[in-house]
This record gives sequence, C-alpha cells and structure tokens, in this order.
Amino acid sequence: MGLRTFLDKIKPQFSAGGRYAKLHSTFDAFETFLFTPDTVTRTGAHIRDAVDMKRTMIAVVVALLPALVFGMYNIGYQHVLMRAGVNAAPANFDFWSLLGFGFLSMLPTIVVSYAVGLGIEFAVAQARGHEVNEGFLVSGLLIPMVLPVGVPLWMVAIATAFAVVFGKEVFGGTGMNIFNPALLARAFLFFAFPKNMSGDDVWVAGFGAYPAVDGFSGATPLSLSAAGLLDKLPDVRDLFMGFIPGSVGETSTLCILVGGLILLLTGVASWRVMLSVFVGGYLMGLIFNAVGANAYMTLPAHYHLLMGGFAFGAVFMATDPVTSAQTQTGKVIYGLLIGVLIVVVRVLNPAYPEGTMLVILLLNAFAPLIDHIVVQRNVSWRRARALRVAKLLAEQSQAK
Repeated sequence: MGLRTFLDKIKPQFSAGGRYAKLHSTFDAFETFLFTPDTVTRTGAHIRDAVDMKRTMIAVVVALLPALVFGMYNIGYQHVLMRAGVNAAPANFDFWSLLGFGFLSMLPTIVVSYAVGLGIEFAVAQARGHEVNEGFLVSGLLIPMVLPVGVPLWMVAIATAFAVVFGKEVFGGTGMNIFNPALLARAFLFFAFPKNMSGDDVWVAGFGAYPAVDGFSGATPLSLSAAGLLDKLPDVRDLFMGFIPGSVGETSTLCILVGGLILLLTGVASWRVMLSVFVGGYLMGLIFNAVGANAYMTLPAHYHLLMGGFAFGAVFMATDPVTSAQTQTGKVIYGLLIGVLIVVVRVLNPAYPEGTMLVILLLNAFAPLIDHIVVQRNVSWRRARALRVAKLLAEQSQAK
C-alpha cells in the first residue's frame, strides 16, 4: 500500500501538464509492471481479467527459470570438468559453488542484454509517445540463454541492439515483428562473429581467477554426430538431464520440458506447435534411420530431440505467438515443418550441425503464407459445400 500511495502521489507529475509529462511512457512502464493497470475496456466482447501483456511475459520468464538455473549450474560443472581433464568427473564438487560460479559468469551477459534492449525500447517509446513494449521482458532473457558462455559483452550489446532495432522497432514494435528477436540476435552473431559462436572451444569458458585450460575441447553432441563419432556421444541420461556442453539454456531437456509445462498450463504457448515440432523431428529421424546412408543417419531418432537447441526451440522459440502460425491447422503444419527441417539440416549439412536457429527463422517468414493457404483452403471447402447444399435444395424443390 505504501508503494501504491507513493506512485499515486507522483503520478500527476508524469501526466499531461505535469513537470515530467514527457516521461509518461517511462512512468507508465514501471507502474504497470508493479501493479495491474486500472484501465479496462468498457464496451465490446472482451474478457476482463488481470492478465495483461506484462503478466503474460512474466509467465514466460518464470517458465525459463528452470532451464536458466540449470544452465548456470552446468557452466560451473563443465568448468570443473575442464580443469580436471577431459572426461574426468569433478571430485567433491558442491552444488551451490558450481551454481554461484555459473551465476557470476552469466550475470554480466543478462545485465548487458536487458540494459541495451530496454534502453532502446524506452528511448523509442519516449520518442514516439507510445507505451513501452513488454516483449523484451522475455527477449532480454532469451538472448543470453541461446548464446555460448563467455561471449564478449560488446558482442552481446551489438546483437541485442540489432535484434531490437531491425527485428522489432522497424516493424512497429512488439506484436508486429516477423522474426523472433532472440534468434535474430543469435543469427547476427553467428554470421558476424562465427569464431565466437561455433567450434568446440566456445562452450566451456574460464572466469576470473580460473581461466580456461589451453587445448581443452568442449565438443558438443552435435559436433560429435556430424563427425560420425557416435560412439563418443554421452548417454541418454546425460543428454536428457543436460550435463553436456552447449548454449546456456539449451542443454537440459528436463528443465525445458518443465518450462514447457508451465507455458501450457498458463495457456501462453500452443501445444499444437510444441508437439508438432517434436513429432516432425522424431519422424524425420526414423526416416533417416531407415535410409542409413551414413553414420549420422543411423543415430537413434530420439537423440535428435535431446541434442542441441531442438527442445529449447520447440518449447520457447517455435511457440512465440507473434512469429508462429495463427490458425489451428497452420500451427500443426508449421511445427511439423520445423521439426523435419531441423533434422534434415543437421544430417545433410555437416558443415552446420545445428539447424534449429535458421529453420525457425525460415518458418517465421513462411508462417503468414501457411496461414493464408489454410484459410483459403477452408474458404474453398466451405464454398464447395455451400454449392452442393444449394444444388441439393434446388433438386428437391424441382422434385416437389
């Protein structure tokens, strides 16, 4: 109540005619983040509840926390493995010390992502006189989670600025963007600074007084599979739990699925998209198993669902309600194509073992076309049905 009273006291200063009226968008952003807005629609067929866009975005942030916390722990775990030696299990490691190590390694990246992204969002909103878009509450956390640990902070800042400006603002802001901003940031870094985004040396990093060990190779399951070294892959348990090198938020399938369950229970994500991606990837893996033309094709189909960013992309990226398909049938087609193409890119293009990022961005571009085809198909089907009914009624009328 004290905070509410304080905000009500200073609110006139940020309203029209007040001393700080030009900062109304900034004040409104903080007020509606702390409290549910008191403005609702008065007429029309609308559902009236306390779930606004900020509350929806916070639900996604909560869903990301399991994968984020485990990713921080895994940073410390992989670092201890590195310092102990390749394939040597860390002795007497403490959960909280490893989590703390990962937290300190990850925190600067998160801070830079939010500082740059929200700074641009607030500046654009002030310049336009609009409300501050809420979408970056999620994007600001997704960007660090899809990057390798140890990416230079200035690269994170540039990629975030690129994603916000060219991925969102030029299209009109949150809700109008064509491509997923977090994946756009990752794609920008991948093509602009490939050395920092690929290879076996970027997934395990040192920190502070504990530098990386020279000559250590943190090979990911995807790179091992692309090289045909299937016998060196971690077992299914480690893949599912996430004790493997990789991007911070993409290693633990278990934690990702927990987050996916939160998204489904809150109604934020579409189960059609999520399930279709997994089904498409698994079916394509089975097809390659049947072909068996090379070692990668013999990889068990379920491994594709556990490696790389497949699960993270299926749960948090493909289900983005802005950039995915909107029709119910379109969501199924959209998800199936993503799952199928991810596995196709992985297996048939060994130079790029991870296909999740580019495939989802590609299907982002085709989502409107998928919806258009579905809608036109429904229109044609209903028109044909109406003509059949009209013809039948005409025949019955003539018979009488």
